Amino acid sequence: MTNPLSTPPPPAAPPMAIPDPLKGILLMVFAMLVIPVNDGIAKALTARYPVAEIVWFRYTFHFLLLLPLIVPRHGWGSLIPARGLWHVARGAFTVACTFFFFLSLARMPMANTLALIFAYPLIVTALSPWVLGETVGLRRWLAVIAGMAGTAIIVRPGTDVFQWWSLLGLAAALCNALYWVITRKVTGSAPPLVGAAYAALTGAVVVPFVLPLGWAMPTLVDVALLGVMGAIAAGYHILMVKALDYTPASTLAPFAYAEMINATTIGYFVFGDFPDAWTWTGIAIVIGAGIYISLRERRKRGPAAG
Repeated sequence: MTNPLSTPPPPAAPPMAIPDPLKGILLMVFAMLVIPVNDGIAKALTARYPVAEIVWFRYTFHFLLLLPLIVPRHGWGSLIPARGLWHVARGAFTVACTFFFFLSLARMPMANTLALIFAYPLIVTALSPWVLGETVGLRRWLAVIAGMAGTAIIVRPGTDVFQWWSLLGLAAALCNALYWVITRKVTGSAPPLVGAAYAALTGAVVVPFVLPLGWAMPTLVDVALLGVMGAIAAGYHILMVKALDYTPASTLAPFAYAEMINATTIGYFVFGDFPDAWTWTGIAIVIGAGIYISLRERRKRGPAAG
């Protein structure tokens, strides 16, 4: 898993490509179809390794693969961006999101866990009036309420199908929402790939503090799989940066839900998991609410939202 549209918009005056909405959308959809492979590998590896170890390898490889792209273009000094403490906090929340997501993946179907992550736009909208000073209209509040109802349908507390592990998925959604709130605060303070690399560096530096709690020596094959995870994460961010070059983020946002397609496919064919009818109902409500919120925000902010 990775955060949909987790790369912040470009800084104030970047060299922009010629606008091409279709090209941007295709890059976005491709990125969303590829990233569930990362989650599938993580789910398989949780059977053999502690989650913290997987998270550390994932972010370390991610950072090392982005570094050769960043240093020649922006220099080493770019890794100490303006508003550095905010970037550290932003990185910490995305690492925490990944940690909770992988913990939930270990026990739950991929589609179910991903659907809980997709509640993050609802949380961002609910936090916006108090944290960002933004005005949220009645329609978006109703969308938040509907989306939370959809989340409750997926989790179904108080029933026989309820799993405590789903709370970790919701914790991941909360961390992802806080990541996005901070992203709005630091937008423009670092180039997009630098922001992604800084988050990866935070994971590579912070996670080792919990590695003594659990470590298993990986095989060469599994190290290669962990490297593939880092490569997919780096490739995802590159695709996202290119997509944002061609198309505004507000236009791309609804296409983030294409991730559910491949997550469901991998979950079914690799792990034998497929959501039941009630779960699909909840997923549809959560995705519908998220798309509605993104469209309302796009209309409210206007063309400059991208």
